[in-house]
Amino acid sequence: MNPATAFARVLVDELVRGGVADAVLSPGSRSAPVALALAAAERDGRLRLHVRIDERTAAFLALGLAKASGRPVPVLTTSGTAAAHLHAAVLEADASGVPLLALTADRPPELRATGANQTIEQAGLYGGAVRWAADVGVPESGREEAQNRYWRSLAAKALTVATGALSGDPGPVQLNLALREPLLPDDGVPLAGPWAGRADGGPWTAAVPPAGYAAGGGHRSPTRTLVIAGDGPQHVAPGLPDGSAWPVLAEPSSGFWGHESALRGGALLLGAGDWLAEHRPERVIVVGRPTLSRPVGALLADPAVTVETVSASPRWADAGRSSSRVARMLVAAEPDPSADEPWVASWRSAAERVGAAVDDLLDGAPALTAARLARDVVAALPAGALFVLGSSTPVRDVDRLAVPRGDLAVLANRGVAGIDGTISTAVGAALVHGGPTFALMGDLTFLHDLTGLLLGEGEVRPDLTVVVPDNDGGGIFAQLEPGQDRYAADYRRVFGTPHGRDLVVVAQALGWAATQVTSADELPGALALGGPRVVVVVVGTDQRAEAALAADLRAAAAQALASS
Repeated sequence: MNPATAFARVLVDELVRGGVADAVLSPGSRSAPVALALAAAERDGRLRLHVRIDERTAAFLALGLAKASGRPVPVLTTSGTAAAHLHAAVLEADASGVPLLALTADRPPELRATGANQTIEQAGLYGGAVRWAADVGVPESGREEAQNRYWRSLAAKALTVATGALSGDPGPVQLNLALREPLLPDDGVPLAGPWAGRADGGPWTAAVPPAGYAAGGGHRSPTRTLVIAGDGPQHVAPGLPDGSAWPVLAEPSSGFWGHESALRGGALLLGAGDWLAEHRPERVIVVGRPTLSRPVGALLADPAVTVETVSASPRWADAGRSSSRVARMLVAAEPDPSADEPWVASWRSAAERVGAAVDDLLDGAPALTAARLARDVVAALPAGALFVLGSSTPVRDVDRLAVPRGDLAVLANRGVAGIDGTISTAVGAALVHGGPTFALMGDLTFLHDLTGLLLGEGEVRPDLTVVVPDNDGGGIFAQLEPGQDRYAADYRRVFGTPHGRDLVVVAQALGWAATQVTSADELPGALALGGPRVVVVVVGTDQRAEAALAADLRAAAAQALASS
C-alpha cells in the first residue's frame, strides 16, 4: 500500500470512528487518495458522500449538514485556489460555532515556493477563523506504526476541537494534507496490523468534557429581568427552563424562538422609545449572539441596565462591552417570586397589541409585500419543518413580524451574516433533516449561490422548497442609510443592483421545479407541492416602497403602545 493511500484510508477510518456520518468533496487530482477512501467508506455503508463541482458550494453544503446535524462534517478539496474557495464557509462556521472540517490537499514541501503548478501557501490559509490548523506531515514508507498513531491522534484531535467537546466552543478546523505521488491506490490491503485503529471501534483519543457549572447560585434576580436570545451554536446553547417568569425576545435562529415566554415583535417593542422608557428592564440576560436589531444594541448599551451574558462558548457576545457577568448556563428552575408580575404582564400585553397592529397594516396593503410574505410563510409551514432563513431582509422580517412557533426548527447563517452559500446551506440542512425543509431568501441571495441548485447525477435530491420574493435587487439597502433621498442618484446601480432576470426560468434551467406566486392566497398551495422546488413570489412593491412600509410598521407599533 503506497503511503498516500495508507494515510487516506487511516484518516477516513478515524473520522468515521469519531462520529463523521457525512462528507463532501469537490473533484481534484491531489486530493484523489482521500476522495477514493471516502467513496470506499460510502460503499461500505460507513458514511454518506456528497459530490459538488464547485468548492464554495461544497463548503456551504458541508456547513448546512453540520449546522443541522450538530456533527462534524469534512469538506475535501484539491490544492491551489480550490482551498481558497472554502474561506467564506470557514468564516461563517467560525462565527456560528459549526464543526466544519476543511481537508485541503496540498503539494509536498519540496514543490512549494518553486512555481510548481497549482501550488499556493495553504498552511494557515484561514488565519484566525479556525479553532486549530495543522500542516500534516507527508506520508512516508517504513514508519507504519508511528505514522498510524500520528494520523489517528491528529484526526481525533481535529474532531475534538471542531466539536468543542472540551472547550464548549465548536468551530472549523483545517487539516492541510501534503501528499506525494503516487496518488492512486495500488492494492486493496485492509487496515490491519500497523494500520489498525482501537479494537473497540472507538476513536483513537476520546474526549471527556468537563462538568458544566451553573451560574448565579443564590443570586436573586432584579425585579424586572428581560432575556434577549441571539444566534448561537444550535446544539450546545444553554436552555431557558419552561416556567420562567421572564419575558424573552428571541431571534428566529436562537433556539429560544418557540419558548413559551417568547414575545412577538421584539425589535418593534424596543424601538418604541416612549413605551420602553416606562417599561425598561433593570437587567438583561443575553444568551447567544444578537445581531438583527439596532434597538437591541441600544438597550444593551444603556448604562442604567445591568447586562449579564450566558454563553456555552468561551467566546461570548459583548459588542457593547457592557456585560457585567458571564456564566456557562442559565438556571431558572422556579419562577422568581420577587418578579414584578404587572411589569411582566405589560410586556406580554404590549407584544399582543403590536402584533395586532402589524397584522392590520400587512393585511390591509393593496399588494403582496416581502414583509407580509415573511409573516405568512412562517404561519403556513407544516409542524416539524426545518426553516432556513437568508441573511439580509428575510431574517429581519421574520424576527419583527412573524408569530414565533415552537414546532419549527430555524437556521440562519448569522455568524458573519453573509448572503453567500445560502442555497447550499439549505440543501445540506435538508439532507439531514429527514422531513420537509423550507428556505426564505432574497433574490440577490438566491442568485449569489445558483450553483447550490446544481445536483449531479446520483446525488440525493432534497425535500427543499426555496421561497424567493422577487423585488429585483438588494432591497435591504433601501431601509438603511444608502436609501435616503440624498443618495438617490446612485442608489439603483450601486445598491439596488437590479438583476432583470426571470427567476422561474433560472431555477428551471438548473433542474428544479419552479412555481410563481402572485398573491397571498396562492402561497399555501405552492408550499404544499414539495421539493426540490423554487417558489418565486412576485411582490407588488419596489425596494423603496418596502422601506416605507417598514417605517409605517414602526409607527403603527409605537401608536399601538401609546394608546394603552
